[in-house]
Amino acid sequence: MRILSHLTWVTALLALAAAVLPIAAQCAGTDALAGQPPSSRQVTHARHADASTAARQIERGRYLVRIGGCNDCHTPGYAAAGGSAPEQQWLVGDSLGMQGPWGTTYPINLRLFMPSLTEQQWVDHARTMQARPPMPWFNVRAMSDEDLRAIYAFVKSMGPAGRPAPAALPPGAAASGPVLRWPG
Repeated sequence: MRILSHLTWVTALLALAAAVLPIAAQCAGTDALAGQPPSSRQVTHARHADASTAARQIERGRYLVRIGGCNDCHTPGYAAAGGSAPEQQWLVGDSLGMQGPWGTTYPINLRLFMPSLTEQQWVDHARTMQARPPMPWFNVRAMSDEDLRAIYAFVKSMGPAGRPAPAALPPGAAASGPVLRWPG
């Protein structure tokens, strides 16, 4: 009777393994019993998951750009319009100069600048940047790598637009266009 009981248990365990192994193999990405690569359904699911992750990252970047104040300077007229500029006009830089004791600074066109970098180059740049006033470079340096990567993904997803901003001017150099003067 004991032998029959053990055989029943062994048979039950083998049946359970036969039922569970293919499911575990699917989770691992292969059919362990047949040695086959993942099915097209599994590949499609993985691509969908990757696309979903990318979409979430882009949305996070959009949010960070909005709340981080990037548009205040890098999108013409954004601050003056109370933040109501259409998204397709975001981050194209501005020819309105910010003038102070440091000279005149123009907000660069991030939609031309960032795609010229790899994601890692952007993160490295953000970690070491020390831009001219009034750019709050210290806030960018304080961001997490995940935040910087999300901003990169968002800006890159927008595609290039606009023209390069004018070059910064040293103190005392006359600007050819309008400027906001900052106190000394």
